[in-house]
Amino acid sequence: MTPDAGHEARYRAIAADLAAKIRSGHYAPGEALPPQRELSVSYGVTLMTLRQALRELSDERLIVQQPGRGTFVAPPHLAYQLDSLRSLVDDLLKQGHDVRTAVAGRAVRRAPARIAAELRLRPGDTALRLERVREFAGRPAVHQVSWVRRPVADQIRDRDFTAVSLYTALADAGVTVARASEVVRPGLLDPAAARHLHEPQGSPVLVSSRITYTLDATPVVSDQATILGSMMEIRTERAATGLSLTWGATS
Repeated sequence: MTPDAGHEARYRAIAADLAAKIRSGHYAPGEALPPQRELSVSYGVTLMTLRQALRELSDERLIVQQPGRGTFVAPPHLAYQLDSLRSLVDDLLKQGHDVRTAVAGRAVRRAPARIAAELRLRPGDTALRLERVREFAGRPAVHQVSWVRRPVADQIRDRDFTAVSLYTALADAGVTVARASEVVRPGLLDPAAARHLHEPQGSPVLVSSRITYTLDATPVVSDQATILGSMMEIRTERAATGLSLTWGATS
């Protein structure tokens, strides 16, 4: 084995060992790894070799290196699937994630102009405003505000939305969801969502805006989800006759 090959084998072995410890839970999400100097001594390698191993783990998104603070196990990432018509929570539960929902507010209110236009309401019409916070890996990750058109809203407003998804409640009320139009764009955390997500205002987020339609093309739900950029990634499968994605510039 050449010297270069031996060096590569050492740092790859260290990376594999640390990765196994992270995946087994020996180092938990968000936990700091031991200092680099301590790790280099324990593995019997130079700091340069150790840093190459850490670079591998960073490329695999298993760790996050914060200058001046240390190296931390990355939080698990939620995958937001774009190839299905399900609620956000149903999507994540199907992937095996433990997602908890807290209802931050529900009330029948006069719909703002934008919501009224999206739901094709008349000026002054009311709708159910449902505000929820999704917790993942023990921390708030998604702030979601849904506006539901009446009279459907009157049938579901008293459901326990900590245990039942909005789409399930609609189905139980006899509403058949046919399709949804959704735009996901990068954004910055606004003050209202920042309070619920316990993150600084201006933190990077993904903002999903979705309008859901019934079989007769009536818009029934206008939904906006603010998703912490550090907690979720967007994932889809592409096929020649499958999902169609449209790319556009953000405004």
